Amino acid sequence: MNQAADAEQATVAVKSRPDPKEKDRKRPRKVPRYHVVLWNDDDHTYEYVIRMLAALFGYPTEKAFQMAKEVDTQGRCIVLTTTQEHAELKRDQIHAFGRDPLVKGCAGSMSATVEPAE
Repeated sequence: MNQAADAEQATVAVKSRPDPKEKDRKRPRKVPRYHVVLWNDDDHTYEYVIRMLAALFGYPTEKAFQMAKEVDTQGRCIVLTTTQEHAELKRDQIHAFGRDPLVKGCAGSMSATVEPAE
């Protein structure tokens, strides 16, 4: 009778193990991240870029200057990594920021894109 009880407990223990697939379904998935990339051009001054980054992203002057320098020297700079919806909003805000008043021939805002963070 003792062996029968042990066998029954072993069967119950096996049946109560969580299904590995069920465990994966319950695990929260990570939200994909996206970069907001600011692109260089010759129509905007450092002052404009610094002002724009401070206004749209809240960056302090020194950080905004470093980003402006990176855009100027590297041709592009990741200014934010976030969710896709937020990245698209920030890209659109960059596009809507307006022209650089210090450059006579400036036709409009700087260019920015959204790309997956890998």
